[in-house]
Amino acid sequence: MHLSSIRLDSPLNLIIVIVLAVLAVVAVPWFWDRWRRKRLGRSATTLLAVVLVVLSTAMAGNMIGGFFPTVGALTGTGVYSAPGTNAEASHNGEDLEKMRDTGTTRAREGKGTVVHLKVTGRRTSVTRDVMVYFPPQSFEASYKGQKFPVIEWIPNYPSGPEVLTGAYQLSDQLDAAIAKRVLPPTVVITPDPTGTPKVGHDTECVDEVDGTANDTFLTADLREWGIQKLGLNPERRAWSIAGWSSGGYCAMNLVTRHPQWYGQAVSVGGYDKAQVDAETKNLFKGRKDIDDANNVRVNVRLHPSPVEILAIAGEKENYEGFAIDQIKAAAQPPIQFSYWKIPDAGHNMNTFKSQIPDILAWIGSRTVGPSPALRHMDTSGGVKPWPLPRTGARGALVDMAE
Repeated sequence: MHLSSIRLDSPLNLIIVIVLAVLAVVAVPWFWDRWRRKRLGRSATTLLAVVLVVLSTAMAGNMIGGFFPTVGALTGTGVYSAPGTNAEASHNGEDLEKMRDTGTTRAREGKGTVVHLKVTGRRTSVTRDVMVYFPPQSFEASYKGQKFPVIEWIPNYPSGPEVLTGAYQLSDQLDAAIAKRVLPPTVVITPDPTGTPKVGHDTECVDEVDGTANDTFLTADLREWGIQKLGLNPERRAWSIAGWSSGGYCAMNLVTRHPQWYGQAVSVGGYDKAQVDAETKNLFKGRKDIDDANNVRVNVRLHPSPVEILAIAGEKENYEGFAIDQIKAAAQPPIQFSYWKIPDAGHNMNTFKSQIPDILAWIGSRTVGPSPALRHMDTSGGVKPWPLPRTGARGALVDMAE
């Protein structure tokens, strides 16, 4: 087995490390006076015990947060690995048609199909891993030619699209919601908002000043690819964005920056402005205009548009709750801003997972269902983009979001 394929989200591996940590801690006093070379022996056993305790704690936190499934995901090495993926497609999904037999078989069981591939943006030339959930109806003859609505699901930092089938268990929940008809048959696109390396590379989904055009890739590039390659519904109300933690901030920020393309956003445990810390480095390079243009509170006040936003925060999430209050106070019509304060166990994956059924129902009551292609349709619904400041990022949307 290659080192990069060792799983960090395996309960068995965690149990093994915990047992070794306990044994190492016990070994410190047990061998304390038994070593021939006491200084060396005592130092080695103490160091080993500390390392194993830290490792077991980090692995437990990683499982709760759903961050890195493998050593390769942590270090940015090795092949992509995600449990529950049903098929691998070629670059940009050029061979997606070969997945039809797999999809048809799963559709007979009422199950969607999850495909992994890499997508390169036409505008930005950014290449990222992407997971796509195709509902069972994608492979049914009665839906041939229908344009499906879309949820773009943004993972939390430092997670990637593997959380679609891993920690989120999202594909199973999508199958259930569609079967119960609380959500119309919907395609879900889960991109990697970070790229590699993961550690120290929190992009906050923004177009970095003189850096990478993350926002443009996640919006303009992925939307164009989804419409052209996957045949998705181009109507703005057919496109929703959702996410947890940093992904929740991304969802609210992107929908308020590009209302001509998106109708709804759901944030769980998200905040109102991009974080600037050791993980994000210097995203804006002192440019207050770029910082403000990525501040949800500022956007809903200065650039109100007919989008619907649902923000959810746990009762113990003080910072996220404060952000909700700030956005609510700043929001101007025609924005429709609503929020839920929920009992929670803190800012963690379990709080988020408990909300997924209600999130899908909320989106399902607002998005459009599968529909035939219409010629000369105004996909923006008359919603105009607003001027975006120039960032200098390659391929980034400038002046007016096109």
